[in-house]
This record gives sequence, structure tokens and C-alpha cells, in this order.
Amino acid sequence: MKNNVFDLTGKTALITGAGGLLGPKHAEAIIEYGGKVILADHHLERVEAQADRLNSTYGEGSAVYYHMDVTDPLSVQHVVDVVDRIDILINNAAKDPKVKKGGNLTPSSRFETMTPEYWNKGIDAALNGTFYCSQSVANKMISQNLKGVILNISSDLGVIAPDQRIYRKPNTPEEMQNVKPITYSAAKWAIVGMTKYLGVYFAKQNIRVNCLSPTGVYNDHPEEFVKKLSNIIPMGRMAHIDEYKGAIVFLCSEASSYMTGENMVIDGGKTVW
Repeated sequence: MKNNVFDLTGKTALITGAGGLLGPKHAEAIIEYGGKVILADHHLERVEAQADRLNSTYGEGSAVYYHMDVTDPLSVQHVVDVVDRIDILINNAAKDPKVKKGGNLTPSSRFETMTPEYWNKGIDAALNGTFYCSQSVANKMISQNLKGVILNISSDLGVIAPDQRIYRKPNTPEEMQNVKPITYSAAKWAIVGMTKYLGVYFAKQNIRVNCLSPTGVYNDHPEEFVKKLSNIIPMGRMAHIDEYKGAIVFLCSEASSYMTGENMVIDGGKTVW
């Protein structure tokens, strides 16, 4: 019988931002191919609920959870220290302002009026958090002589600039128009750069570092926004929430054993149109 290169049996994955939209799906992907997960988030109640769900669905011991603030190096190090091993790190945490029904992006997201506080918060969660977690986990992998994987989650907006037209509201003054903030793009572009740097840096230490860049995932968005975004995607729709699970398994398993420093973009063709 041939070896299953996608098999993750015996592997443990730490997933940051695991209480959000995609974090639980990353966890499902790991568990479904034999691995176990450590769910980390600064919203403890969210990861507790997700761990309960995963253990109920896939069997007790599939998931554990911890409080982690990725913007605090001490909080990150505490979790890394208390767990036995980490074979896979999925840097999923980020601050991503969403377009929601009954709510909008705020004028504070505009470049002209953005405060240093807003800028720092946006950069801290995604970019600094990725740095702190990668540094801490890589050191643990090296100390335990593990063959490790670090998977950073960027975005299609880490490859192209956002089309601000899809966020605009009719009959609204320009200074009050919604925009996707520069913090998100700046952090996601930098994460792609960090991936390339670390992919080379750790290449001879058996740690592969890659990146996954998804596009917008449908999550009960306003109908008008869905229409606008779908119109700039060649496949004509937003991503379904389960459509990145296969990529997670590929990038975290031996199926991608000769791949490092790369950014896999899965966006329905949006960045190549």
C-alpha cells in the first residue's frame, strides 16, 4: 500500500485566531487527516466552544484550547512552553474589518484620517503576531529536532490592492465612504515577504514556511456587497467556507515536502484577471 502523503497522523498543529471564521475550518482539515489541534485565541470562550465541538465530532482529545494574545510575546511564549510539541503552526490571527449586514466599515479606516492607534492595532495583530508566533514556535521545533511547518495566512489583498469601489455607499459624502484600510493590505503584503524570508532562512533546519492567500469567504454579507465582489472574480462568486481545507492539508503535509517560501493564492481567479 502506498504511503498517503497527506496523512497528518501524529502531528499537532497550533492554530492562532482559531475562534474566527476560518480557524475552525483549518482545525477540521488537520483533524480529518489524522492530526490534533491546539486552538489559540484571545477570545477564550470562542475556542472553548470550538474545542468542545471538534472533540464531540471527531473524538475526545482531538482539540485543546488556550487563551493567547498574539500581540503579546509573553502570552505567545506561555502557550508554546506549556504544550508538549508543535509540528505545525498556522498563523491565522488578524484584525480584519468586515462588511456586515446592519454594519459598515467606519470612516476611521480611511487613510486621510487614520490615527496611529488604529494603524498600530491593525499591524500588531496580523504582522507582529505572525512574527512572535513564528519565532517562538520555530525555536521549539529546532530544540526538539522536529520536521516542522509554518503556514502563514495572508490574503488576495497581500497580492493586489483592494478595489475600493465595492465598499462604497450611495448618497454618502466622500470623507464618510467606507474603505478597506491600509493596515490590512500592509500587514498581508508583509506576511508574504516574511514567508519568503523564513522559507529560505529555515530551509536547512527542516522547517518549511509557506503562505496561503484566500479571497473573500461568504459569511452572510449584504447582498449588494456580494454582487459587487462577485463581479470582479472570474468564477463569479465568493469562496465557500470549506474551500480552503484541501489547501491547508496540502501545505501542512508531506504532499508539499519540496515547497517552501511560496504563496499559494486561491481566489477564483481574482488576482489574475
